[in-house]
Amino acid sequence: MKLLLIRHGQTPSNVVFALDTGVPGPGLTELGRQQAAALPAALAGVPLDALFASTMVRTQLTAAPLCEARGLPVEVHAGLREVAAGDLEMRTDDEAAQRYLDVIFSWVAGDLDRRMPGADDGHATLGRFDAVIAQAAAAGHEAVAVVCHGAVMRLWAAARAGNVPADFARAHGIGNTGVIALAGSPAAGWEVLTWEGRAIAPPVPAAGTEGPAAEPAQQR
Repeated sequence: MKLLLIRHGQTPSNVVFALDTGVPGPGLTELGRQQAAALPAALAGVPLDALFASTMVRTQLTAAPLCEARGLPVEVHAGLREVAAGDLEMRTDDEAAQRYLDVIFSWVAGDLDRRMPGADDGHATLGRFDAVIAQAAAAGHEAVAVVCHGAVMRLWAAARAGNVPADFARAHGIGNTGVIALAGSPAAGWEVLTWEGRAIAPPVPAAGTEGPAAEPAQQR
């Protein structure tokens, strides 16, 4: 299964660096609308058989031009919403941003019991996203575009793919309408292919998993 995680276009909250994670959230700026309009051309030739978006207005507006170009309905799923900022909501200061990322990347490191102040823990946040991806796989989709949000994209890709270190994901944010491309399945696991166009090396097989002639065994 091929999975394209696509961040929404620019919003007014992005312009002022606000932690704006409430539902339904803001719409797009003029630049954001232009970014959304450019997506069909940017993804021309990329096979897609399903298009998902979160319950937040900005993702559905971003998905609309791609929906029209591909003739695909947009399936809206609450599980794809942004990582809730809780007590940090709408703050614009660097301290709040660092606290937000600290919690997110503690989840990547395995501390799923840690809770975002005033919001969910890692189990709930990853679990809701996992459930939507599992639903897409169960439906038999082979190539799905998921229009969602920067923080949850980085979290899920780093937590679920075997070839993205947490420090890489933390250091490499996702721009508006940036894409993380993955391949795999819920059962076999995931591999990030590209991160905003940057190719990512495949996972290194564990000792004893090499195939014939020392070639890596199949990862999926």
